[in-house]
Amino acid sequence: MGLEIVEPNICIRGCCSSKKIPIYLPPPSYSLSHPIARGAQSVVYEAILDGKKVAVKKPILSTSEHIDKFHKELQLLCTLDHQGIAKLVGAHAKPPNYMLFFEFYESGNLAGKLHVDEWSPSIRQALEIAARLAKALQYLHSLGIVHRDVKPANILLDRQLQPHLADFGLAEYKKNVKLVSTENWKSIGKPTGGFHKRNMVGTLIYMAPEVLRKEIHTEKSDVYSFAITVNELLTGVVPYTDLRAETQAHTVLEMNYTEQQLTAAVVSEGLRPVLADLQSGAPASLVSLIEGCWDKDPQNRPSFDDIVVELDSILEHEIGRNCMEKALEESFISSNGVDAANFLSYQENVSWFSLGKDFLKRVPTSLAASTWLDSSDDHVYSPVLSWGSFASCGRRETMEDRHFLMPQLCDEKDIHIFAIFDGHRGSAAAEFSSGALPGFLQNLCSVCSPSDALFEAFIKTDVAFRTQLDSCRKRKGAVQKDWHPGCTAIAAIIVRNKIIVANAGDCRTILCRSGKPYALSRDHVASCLEERERIIRAGGLVKWQVDTWRVGDAALQVTRSIGDDDLKPAVTAEPEINLTTLSAKDEYIVMASDGLWDVVSETDVVKIIRDTVKEPGMCSKRLATEAVERGSKDNITVIVVFLCPVSTAERIY
Repeated sequence: MGLEIVEPNICIRGCCSSKKIPIYLPPPSYSLSHPIARGAQSVVYEAILDGKKVAVKKPILSTSEHIDKFHKELQLLCTLDHQGIAKLVGAHAKPPNYMLFFEFYESGNLAGKLHVDEWSPSIRQALEIAARLAKALQYLHSLGIVHRDVKPANILLDRQLQPHLADFGLAEYKKNVKLVSTENWKSIGKPTGGFHKRNMVGTLIYMAPEVLRKEIHTEKSDVYSFAITVNELLTGVVPYTDLRAETQAHTVLEMNYTEQQLTAAVVSEGLRPVLADLQSGAPASLVSLIEGCWDKDPQNRPSFDDIVVELDSILEHEIGRNCMEKALEESFISSNGVDAANFLSYQENVSWFSLGKDFLKRVPTSLAASTWLDSSDDHVYSPVLSWGSFASCGRRETMEDRHFLMPQLCDEKDIHIFAIFDGHRGSAAAEFSSGALPGFLQNLCSVCSPSDALFEAFIKTDVAFRTQLDSCRKRKGAVQKDWHPGCTAIAAIIVRNKIIVANAGDCRTILCRSGKPYALSRDHVASCLEERERIIRAGGLVKWQVDTWRVGDAALQVTRSIGDDDLKPAVTAEPEINLTTLSAKDEYIVMASDGLWDVVSETDVVKIIRDTVKEPGMCSKRLATEAVERGSKDNITVIVVFLCPVSTAERIY
């Protein structure tokens, strides 16, 4: 701001100094206006400093301890310089008025934006905010500082809706936090959010379980609060409520818990806020990251170094996905001579995922997944699951893979579904299938066994997609007659100690049992004699082309798929079903599109995971990255599901 620094630039006590920030601003240089926020320990005013609008935090001082706290916060703020942290531009560190001057952030705090303005950010906006906030916390932790009060109310948004972490009144150097023990920990003031508990600082609904147990606050406690905050950003719902509206949730008046009950539920029962809905568009990898960050065991939570890498990857994928879809449209137009105006006009108004997701709205849907649970199996072995995924365009210009993770189907803790769809001739079939197949499964679960439900869901999804495609063709300029998209598909249902895998095509699933790979599916390709003979019996054409056997004029290598209506009925959507009983010997499953299996063997997959941090999202990413490095020329999607408890610190079994 060009403010002059008058030497000696130190506070009245001599403990605070800075080469860039004036510690004592003379009264003529600023003028306070009206309050814009109030807290238990401070009031924030709008003000003018050196002709520019600023925000002024004025602490409520009633004891010498409060003055000590002001100086401590000023010392810390003078050391910080990061674009994701609210910028201190000056201070008044002399009696009678102690004040901190910050840059003014026009969009207010994130809590107000979500719950007063009822803002619903796009997935990309949410990812950008999460990534920038994570980098700010990574920076703090690199300096040995823990924030201890990460929450939406302490995240300020500028005009471009970029976040800036604020309110360092509770922040502390880790080395100093370690000096505190539950025996000598003395409360230094009321925790924000209206709760006053001895030995506890922060805001209850964002506090990590270990903090609620009165243990020492660490960097991993900030990770937990970050996860609660990001989940709130995605859902727009105040934690532990069903409200999306202006609310004073910190009073717990709108909750169905008393303060003590909520504390006990979070600590002892593992209660967490309602997780962001995968079907809302939130990437499965982001949802998995949130769950990892709010794990009850701090040691299992990732560091912000790992979180930043993961969020950057997810954001890059989200940006790339939008670019890829645009490139796919342009590629399709140029290669097929389609009228650009008609094609793009239609494409702007269609979402194949939405068409698939909405398809079952025409018929009643049953949600009785509990019928798959046999009460006689109550005492059988039950795996403890954790899951993650990673998808990469690889060396392709467009991304045609899609996948979904649906843990705890219909709120049944022992029923989980995971699936991958590898598109070809466009991504339409994969998009539609990822939206439609979950609905068909839910509709069938009350009347079919898991195996039959998977089989029927594949068939119904195929018929539904081809019906929708045909309907679009009948509309002028909608879909060209010579466009026949398809996708291979693999899905796995885990019901207590049973895993049922359905496969149509060349995606693949393996089970790691006692440290060795165990195939749960086989590829359906024209080079397989059995599949080639089946195609011919069904009236299809198989011929040697280039370097292998291929099906029809489309020259498909796969012999089973969803879509590919020009090759039906020979290229069937009927999946092969494999049912396996799980035991304590089973460690994890890996599901992947052929972009992985083309260059990485099943044995190598096990070796790679053995030497990777045991976090499923990281294992998925490591496998996909390895496939790219080994020269895979295809899209790559990987899902890793651990079947037993693992430690993220563990590298080798």
